[in-house]
Amino acid sequence: MLSGLSEWFWQERLWFPEGLGWADLEDRDGRVYAKAHDLWVALPIALMFLIIRQIFERLARRVATPLASLLGVKETVRLKAPHNSTLESYYCNITKNPTQSSVASLCKQTGYSERQVQRWFRRRRNQDRPSLLKKFREASWRFTFYLLAFIAGLAALIDKPWLYDVKEMWEGFPVLTLLPSQYWYYMIELGFYGSLLFSVASDVKRKDFKEQIVHHVATILLISFSWCVNYIRAGTLIMLVHDSSDYFLESAKMFNYAGWRNACNYIFIVFAAVFIITRLVYFPFWIVYCTWVYPVTIYEPFFGYYFFNGLLMVLQCLHIFWAVLIIRIAVRFLTHNEKVDDERSDKDETDESEEEEEEEEQAEDKKHTKKNGPMLNGHSVHNNNHSKTE
Repeated sequence: MLSGLSEWFWQERLWFPEGLGWADLEDRDGRVYAKAHDLWVALPIALMFLIIRQIFERLARRVATPLASLLGVKETVRLKAPHNSTLESYYCNITKNPTQSSVASLCKQTGYSERQVQRWFRRRRNQDRPSLLKKFREASWRFTFYLLAFIAGLAALIDKPWLYDVKEMWEGFPVLTLLPSQYWYYMIELGFYGSLLFSVASDVKRKDFKEQIVHHVATILLISFSWCVNYIRAGTLIMLVHDSSDYFLESAKMFNYAGWRNACNYIFIVFAAVFIITRLVYFPFWIVYCTWVYPVTIYEPFFGYYFFNGLLMVLQCLHIFWAVLIIRIAVRFLTHNEKVDDERSDKDETDESEEEEEEEEQAEDKKHTKKNGPMLNGHSVHNNNHSKTE
């Protein structure tokens, strides 16, 4: 059954124009072509990236942590929620954001005041949020990869004609010899996106979590498919375009976490400009045009043609989604000089330090005492002026 399914899946009429097939991609006369089984190399590379990342973020103190300290990134000071089995059970099993009626019910069960219950849930939610140092380490890891990947991709393509004339990527298709630089560029990129997909559960959760999953899966499918059917020239261009702006974003995040507002803002504006030019202009009007419109002037459309361009359309929809967020942030900064913040991130519900929050709580307690009497374990204790007689 598996053999029949494999034979159906790899049939030539699905993946190649009429008159071309797998026989055209057999190694001969010193010419080497991409093979589907080469993609297995990406799995150990993905594992290697996961290991390197752990070393980079946790053990290599000479890399991320000292840099974070130099830039002023400090561990977020957060007050821990006192242990309460009733509230903890509700938090873990029901919801992290109780309604007003639920708060009232929890007050009766725990003996806490309404303010204490709300404070407990706020602190407990903040405990689950990643610290600035964790965010900084993740951003510094991605910044390092994207910058090196962009430099490596540019070095691999700088002397290639299809970098300057995208129509050249179809010259001689599908009989396009695989170069060593293309091989490693593909395997490293595929391994990296595989590692991102594996680690997404432990990474900082953002509001576009689902979009990130779709992006990673579409990218992995796109890289894998373009490799198997020798769309490698198009694939290298697409990867270079995506790497060209990402390291700006990650560096802006690093400065944001460090509190360097001006540096973050101006780097973000550069990122926004590069993103819009590469993802909303060059990608759709040059690359997609040359994969969607130009090929039909050479051969009849086939399933692989629609599949490949369908994946590109998924990426383009994600580009538009993220561009809306980016433009919204950029406009707010340029018109109101507001701080650039990543709208996708979950923020602490208070930006106050431990001392400031304690001062606020003390002020609230004094106000509450003045109105209702002193507090004891969250309850008002009213003075009894009646003398006790024997």
